[in-house]
Amino acid sequence: MGMIKVVGLVLHPRRDCGSAINAIVEWAIRREVTVLGLHDEINRIDCEAVAVTSEEMVERAGLLVSLGGDGTMLRTMRLVEGRKTPVLGVNVGRLGFLAEVDLPDLAGALSAIDEHRFTIESRTAVRTTLPDGREVSAFNDIAMVRVPGDGLAAVGITVEGKNFVNYAADAVIVSTPTGSTAYSFSAGGPIVSPNVEGLIVSASAAHSSFNRSLVLAITERLELDVLAPSGRLAIEVDGIIEGYAGPADKLEIEPVPAAAQVVRLGNTSFYERARRKLRVEGSAQVGVPDSAEATVVDSFERQRYEIVLGGEIAGVLHYRRHGGNIELMHTEIEQTFSGRGLASRLASAALEDARVRATPVKATCPFVTGFLDRHPEYSDLLSDGV
Repeated sequence: MGMIKVVGLVLHPRRDCGSAINAIVEWAIRREVTVLGLHDEINRIDCEAVAVTSEEMVERAGLLVSLGGDGTMLRTMRLVEGRKTPVLGVNVGRLGFLAEVDLPDLAGALSAIDEHRFTIESRTAVRTTLPDGREVSAFNDIAMVRVPGDGLAAVGITVEGKNFVNYAADAVIVSTPTGSTAYSFSAGGPIVSPNVEGLIVSASAAHSSFNRSLVLAITERLELDVLAPSGRLAIEVDGIIEGYAGPADKLEIEPVPAAAQVVRLGNTSFYERARRKLRVEGSAQVGVPDSAEATVVDSFERQRYEIVLGGEIAGVLHYRRHGGNIELMHTEIEQTFSGRGLASRLASAALEDARVRATPVKATCPFVTGFLDRHPEYSDLLSDGV
């Protein structure tokens, strides 16, 4: 008997999650698992998930599955803040930092979790009380941002009860390690492993002489003081404006260690995701690799073709073999390598491989379907009815 009895779903508000939900429901039926979804999300999709409130889902679910990008994942983590409920992130769109699997790998990932074949990565949150008295939490960052036309953000940084520095900037950001690759990174802050327990304080477009980021221990008390010269500031919580502050207002920042538990299956590391997403380049990568040097390999154990360029996996084409056929399911090219014809290279390599193996092809991937329309020379490979 598996460990999962109830799975809760959190959906991206705009992206099509129907195929992902169907895959989860089909898996759940085989395992006698109940699937829950939030009322306002599930009711817009024709599926077998049970619509519940967020409170009921958090109470009942032994696993939450986030279907979307990093924003959806952050929202899911906030739902279960302080609980031990693991959260699995599924990419429905571009590569993110927090999601662990792509759609074609979803069923296998759920089975691995059900069979205890996964690890947990704890994530720190930050919490504060807004000037209007409401308490808010963030897993990326809390930022005090200048309102256009209202002057700079003049904010004093107080650590352990003593003023350390006053920033004059477009924004002052308090980031968790999870958020070090978000707003903090764009402000010049460091990339920090999510396994580090600490906070990063950064200033965006600093107008003061001191513009360095600070890295604090989570045991050190941090306070942001809005100074007299400051304009009105928007308070952004994980990128969403939750309130405003003005001169004499203060935000006491409270770190919350292990506030959420993220599922990791060991397929990629934080540094691999950071390198691809942030386009990290160094002396070993001078210049841009020539697309002509790309090679395609059949990673049969992961059921996908991979196109490798400059020592990195630039894209993948997921497939599934059943009977004597091969189904080409989903093509994805990393954003860093987009616009270089690599998806077509993947499609042609997969089709040529099918020709050599005399394997009929079923194309359910929209890109491959379009490629076949443009290249009728491969039409003889298609299985009957495709």
